[in-house]
Amino acid sequence: MHIVLVEPEIPPNTGNVARTSVMTGTKLHLVEPLGFSLSEKEVKRSGLDYWSYLDLEIYPDFFTLKIKYPEARFLYFTTSGTTYYHEINYRYNDFIVFGSETKGLPANVMEQAENLIRVPMVEQIPRSLNLGNTVALVLYEALKQLNFPGMN
Repeated sequence: MHIVLVEPEIPPNTGNVARTSVMTGTKLHLVEPLGFSLSEKEVKRSGLDYWSYLDLEIYPDFFTLKIKYPEARFLYFTTSGTTYYHEINYRYNDFIVFGSETKGLPANVMEQAENLIRVPMVEQIPRSLNLGNTVALVLYEALKQLNFPGMN
């Protein structure tokens, strides 16, 4: 599996996602601009000592990532999605894509996105779940469907 964070802004969220990626054998892709430096202590603290184990790639923009993986299936998570995350039949090499904490996926990514997916939430509050929590929720659903490959 692949997790993609497009323009993440909050260091502890990225650190938490990095830690989850390591513990699930999932590759993490970060798309710039990042709202922080990867050397910041907040990122390192939330990722603890997992950073040396992380399979990480960083891209200057989303389209550079797409060009590198032309045959990949990208699943885009957004509050405006029409399909729920648990209704997807996940595949081993899916790219699960999330936007920034305050803006979501950028317009230039949304314009060409298929597979718009959401996590159910109450409608009365105009906010969304924490990015790190959402990534973990979706990733574990995907891994569950695939019988937790490589995990005990």
